[in-house]
Amino acid sequence: MNNDATLRSSGGTNGLPARDACRHTWRQSMVHRLRRNSAAVLGLLVIMSFSLTAVFAPSLAPYDPMAQNLSGALELPGGAHLLGTDELGRDILSRILIGARISLVLSLGAVTGALVVGSIVGMVAGYYGRRIDMLLMRCVDVMMAIPGILLAITIIAVLGVGMINIVVAVAINGVPVFARLSRASTLAVKENEYLTAAKALGATDPRRIFLHIAPNIAAPLLVQCTLFMATSILVASSLSFLGLGAQPPTPEWGAMLSNGRSYLSSTPHVAVFPGIAIMLVVLGFNMLGDGLRDVLDPRLKN
Repeated sequence: MNNDATLRSSGGTNGLPARDACRHTWRQSMVHRLRRNSAAVLGLLVIMSFSLTAVFAPSLAPYDPMAQNLSGALELPGGAHLLGTDELGRDILSRILIGARISLVLSLGAVTGALVVGSIVGMVAGYYGRRIDMLLMRCVDVMMAIPGILLAITIIAVLGVGMINIVVAVAINGVPVFARLSRASTLAVKENEYLTAAKALGATDPRRIFLHIAPNIAAPLLVQCTLFMATSILVASSLSFLGLGAQPPTPEWGAMLSNGRSYLSSTPHVAVFPGIAIMLVVLGFNMLGDGLRDVLDPRLKN
């Protein structure tokens, strides 16, 4: 009782206002729960390692990833080339390091596009309902009825081959996922008292959607962003593997995997190491996404 009175009189804890104290306590709780999730911590470490590698790739790469040396083609790992060389004598380690930057930038652009478009579509559909909801969600259902990789291939066939077109194709592939999630979250929060109060104070529909609904559905969207990063890397690598993504001599992981498949029986390291890089970064994003879901879902608080 005395502690409650002291809290009310001081306006918070540790000299902070009550609202800031609540936010500070909530952040501490989230960080504590995330640190207790070993899988999420491991995934975060993997992602941070690849992110730092992407940032400092030009400095870390021991060789020029484009430089060819036909006399040293298909060298086994070890010696001057830690991970060996490919069919044109290019250093595989250098190409993987530079490829980390390409793959992560492509995926980040695709996730950003899918998040913005899909969230707006879902919030508008959930907020207005009725005919607008039916029209938007039927379009989303049609997109979800098409297999993801087939939809991406179709978009690339229309737009043409190119790095920007890969981002567009992967982003469109992810719009339905974000749209359905944001719609469901909007339906769960749109009848809350703070939205009713905002409407009574004269807040417009766009203001209520973007300033009141969007922040309150951010947690599941953040989790989905992390999981879709893994999906986007796989889709972009698959397109490059099929020859529809990054074009030679760009050191993209999917393209490297495609070039190395002809040498699996003789020198498998040409394809194995790019495949391991894809596997590790996808695994890292999936583990972090699962951990964030456990931390941010209030139903799993205990």
